[in-house]
Amino acid sequence: MKKIVILQTSMVSFDTFNPLFREIIPEAQISNLVDEDLLDTLNRNRGITPSIIKRLSEYCVAAEAAGADLIFSQCSSTREGIECARKMTKIPIVMVDDGMTEKAVEMGTRIGVAATAAATLKPTAAALAQVAQRMGKAIEIKTYLADGALDVLMKEKNREKHDRLVLDLLKQAEKENDVIVLAQGSMVTLEPYLSEIAIPVLTSPRIGVEKARRVLFDKLAA
Repeated sequence: MKKIVILQTSMVSFDTFNPLFREIIPEAQISNLVDEDLLDTLNRNRGITPSIIKRLSEYCVAAEAAGADLIFSQCSSTREGIECARKMTKIPIVMVDDGMTEKAVEMGTRIGVAATAAATLKPTAAALAQVAQRMGKAIEIKTYLADGALDVLMKEKNREKHDRLVLDLLKQAEKENDVIVLAQGSMVTLEPYLSEIAIPVLTSPRIGVEKARRVLFDKLAA
């Protein structure tokens, strides 16, 4: 049985990703490596730091040493650290938003990035730009921040208020874009309301796990 390690920065997403992996890649053994301090540090610094990059790299090296066939990074804000870890490991590392950013660039040229944490905007925009460059496509990226919504979800545990704050932001963004990406997996709670938005809105968890499956089995077939 193949082994996948999910690198988690929040228990909020634990119950989102584990059922998805069981559904989409049932033939794999799933282990979780959770460090909530990573996300706290990211948010305090409004971005990644050298110490976070070091910790992420060490976690990925340890996961490979423990026999993982693939690592899945649940937090899109960790992209810079994961890019470093990819140079230190031989197994594939899939970011949660890898699949989503590819799909967004395929769907439109004006792409909105919506987030509830400032630290996520820059890495998600960078990922979109990287995909567009690889595809040879010119795109325009606009970012939107629902400041404070993440604290509402994680500290107040108020999903309804969180969703309302983000939905208001999306209704602003729909006027200026062809497609919107939700930069954090935690924003998947918006899915029941996305029909209210006039343009496509992409969430990362399911698309990300589907991407992980393709990468895992492409690797096994090689």
